[in-house]
Amino acid sequence: MIPGGESAELLIALIQNACVNDGTADSGGEMRSVETLTAFLGEPDWTFEPHPGRASAVWRVPGTDASAPSLMLMGHTDVVPASSEGWSVDPFAGERRDGFIWGRGAVDMLNQTATMASVFSRYHRGDAARLPGDLLFLAVADEEAGGRFGARALVDSQWEQVACDYLLTEIGTPMLDGAGGPGLPVTVAEKGPQWRRLRSVGVPGHGSQPYGTRNALVPMADALARIAATPPPASITDEWRRFVEAWDPAGGLSAELLDIDRIDTAIDRIALGDIGLARWIHACTHLTISPNTVHAGVKVNVVPDLATAEVDVRALPGQDETDVHDHFRKAIGPGFDEIDIQIVEATKANGSEPGGPLWDAIGAALATIRPEAHLIPSMIPVGTDARFFRPKGTVAYGVALFDRRVAFGDFLRMFHGHDERVSEESLQSTAELLEGTVARFGELT
Repeated sequence: MIPGGESAELLIALIQNACVNDGTADSGGEMRSVETLTAFLGEPDWTFEPHPGRASAVWRVPGTDASAPSLMLMGHTDVVPASSEGWSVDPFAGERRDGFIWGRGAVDMLNQTATMASVFSRYHRGDAARLPGDLLFLAVADEEAGGRFGARALVDSQWEQVACDYLLTEIGTPMLDGAGGPGLPVTVAEKGPQWRRLRSVGVPGHGSQPYGTRNALVPMADALARIAATPPPASITDEWRRFVEAWDPAGGLSAELLDIDRIDTAIDRIALGDIGLARWIHACTHLTISPNTVHAGVKVNVVPDLATAEVDVRALPGQDETDVHDHFRKAIGPGFDEIDIQIVEATKANGSEPGGPLWDAIGAALATIRPEAHLIPSMIPVGTDARFFRPKGTVAYGVALFDRRVAFGDFLRMFHGHDERVSEESLQSTAELLEGTVARFGELT
């Protein structure tokens, strides 16, 4: 059994490293956490640093059978920015309080990175027997900004260093209760990021004399208002149906969540008591569009000649850039031709089938810890680095095991939110689940 304190101390150190990724090349500083993990595991087998300080590292335990499939544990070390305003603690202190460890990254995903490193260390030190295939641990940079200094670059240009047949990564969530008892969501699929940059051009002039100018901000503001006022309709995908059937929530909710004519009403009702769960259900059943940044103008008395906006778009399985473009055209309407729409990212949703040796290993490990629970194959609305590995043929899942002190919806609200925290009991449980999964995977392969 992995000592819970080992994972906890490592998590605190990773939080305190404050590898904040704001999307700029010089942010992140993930080398700090590579150095922390090196002190814990020993020198990595290979380090990748495509930009100063933006480091990822691979540790490898060779298997006993060259023909056996390999398994990678992958955790990212960067976190999104956090302001102390709105937090109960310093977000980068890694404070222990009430049985929890608090800090930015505590659930996204430094908790899993720490437990993965703890589990991997047993094999790396020789305390556990080697698997038939290679076992790898990848501490990866830049997950929070699309992976251009991390997983995306590694898969595209350094595949021989990170190639794996099976992969465990994020995200893990608390259990959900249904008619069949508690179920543990296992991430098997994720929506596709379809980020867009909108641009409008105008004619500048003095702000005191706007007549005859063309203010670039006006068509942009109108376009964004129209996008917000035109939400995409619900879509019931096979992935969503599989999830709901495995969850089987009580009170007739399953039927509502699988009925395209009733699901939006159900989401509104759920939001009254659990906004986190409602947001998640909505995101898993809709093309989502969220305008999140707008830039225009240089001074209060200068009519802006350029306005830009960045829009977070997430597509469901079966949707692609054509669907996004068609929705923007419909939503913006007559002013569509005034807006230039640039593709920032266009990645289709992808996933792995819930079956085979890694899926069975997770189920067997869960049965020894929570015999009353079952697995729920889950699609998540967020993107992970697994999306770069799956097109290479890698089977990729995300899973963790939490106590019941934080409900599913409340847990989800901590992602990129205030007061991120994870209980030390959950760290212990996740380490036990991962340890059992790795061992059982070795037996099955």
